[in-house]
Amino acid sequence: MDNKVLIMDHPLIQHKLTFLRDKNTGSKEFRELVGEIAMLMCYEATRDLPLEETTIETPISKAKTKVIAGRKLAFVPILRAGLGMVDGVLRMVPAAKVGHIGLYRDHETLQPVEYYSKLPLDTNERDVIILDPMLATGGSAIDAITIIKRSNPKSIRFMCIIAAPEGIDALTKAHPDVEVYCAAVDDHLNEFGYIVPGLGDAGDRIFGTI
Repeated sequence: MDNKVLIMDHPLIQHKLTFLRDKNTGSKEFRELVGEIAMLMCYEATRDLPLEETTIETPISKAKTKVIAGRKLAFVPILRAGLGMVDGVLRMVPAAKVGHIGLYRDHETLQPVEYYSKLPLDTNERDVIILDPMLATGGSAIDAITIIKRSNPKSIRFMCIIAAPEGIDALTKAHPDVEVYCAAVDDHLNEFGYIVPGLGDAGDRIFGTI
């Protein structure tokens, strides 16, 4: 596995992922699980945020402690499934800005089609984390990264819950500078471009449009 790809095998993430995959999990619980997994993954994806020392006063005495050193973050979900991850990551980094990129997959060609893009005006001053529950063919992720690179962010990371080997291979070849964070790498893509065993269509399951 490419050293730019980090698989998060924390027991809490893997436990929740089991219920996320289950076809009997309803939309309400599915949405909650996506948010919870995204929140847990956010810990690892922000592990290298720089800290600086500050002095505060506790009820007992003065104390030297740490705060994040002014690092600016932006989360960019790929519409629409990526929206399910936003609340979870914002619980961890409430000061982050949120952009949106709209892409849909042509079911015949399996290629992504862009229909919307709105990023923070100061994206060039920010580290960007792209959110999408599934990394299947890699087409949407590659296009989203290409779009964001036009704004010259400080860095770009891609965070998904489940990835296919084909998607990881395509993304890391197209954008070798982008780190990928995922909770599981599944077996393969089927003839319809779905991850196997996967969890089905994440957008449909999040929004109940099955």
